[in-house]
Amino acid sequence: MRTVAVLLAACLAVPACQRRPEDRIRGAQSAERAAASPGGAADPGPASGNRRPSADPAARMAAGDPVPANEAHASSRAPEFREITLPAGTTLALQLETTVASDSSSVEDRVRATLRQPVSLEGSQVLPAGTDVSGVVTDARRSGKVKGRARIAFRFNALTLDDEEYAIRTGVISREARGTKAKDAKTIGIPAAGGAAIGAVIGGKKGAAIGGAAGGGAGTAVVLSTRGEEVRLPAGTSVTARLGDPVTLRVPVTP
Repeated sequence: MRTVAVLLAACLAVPACQRRPEDRIRGAQSAERAAASPGGAADPGPASGNRRPSADPAARMAAGDPVPANEAHASSRAPEFREITLPAGTTLALQLETTVASDSSSVEDRVRATLRQPVSLEGSQVLPAGTDVSGVVTDARRSGKVKGRARIAFRFNALTLDDEEYAIRTGVISREARGTKAKDAKTIGIPAAGGAAIGAVIGGKKGAAIGGAAGGGAGTAVVLSTRGEEVRLPAGTSVTARLGDPVTLRVPVTP
């Protein structure tokens, strides 16, 4: 019996001895990796080690990569703002984006403009050039045939900064047509003088008086049937407005 047991043990030992050296090396390496892994599982190999962590902290957090606390806080921090109040009387240098005119605009028509120059306060820019400003027409009167000058007036009541609209109140901006009295007198006087000259040739002094009256009447009729000048401010016109009340704005903090 002792001899049979020795022979059986020798037969079982033969397959292990017949394994190739490289197989024995791979087996030993696999065992070492399994022992070194946290869960005792085999190392997934070099393929997973080729991935480089992203430079974006948010992407690294989503992928499960470790992110230092200061980087994680910086990536989740919202933009910071501070409040700045522009005082009443602040000047807004504007450029009209819409046309306003005494003979085509109506009260409550919208008026749009943009800042031609930035607005700064205490050395810091508050409103950049190009800021949108809007308002309404407050008065629009055509020139009269007999009397009354043409007039257009408007004011601004809102501005938009960083997609947020703020209510404002500016003074009224108005323009009025020039007077036409001198022009009207000239219009009446020339036909009167011409009529008097013709009347004098035909009938002497009496004819001159009749001709002058007739000519003057013709000139007056022209004046009474003609409107005076209109007021037109086309898009691109530069105007200046001033804040009537203070306005508080939320301005982003620049690092």
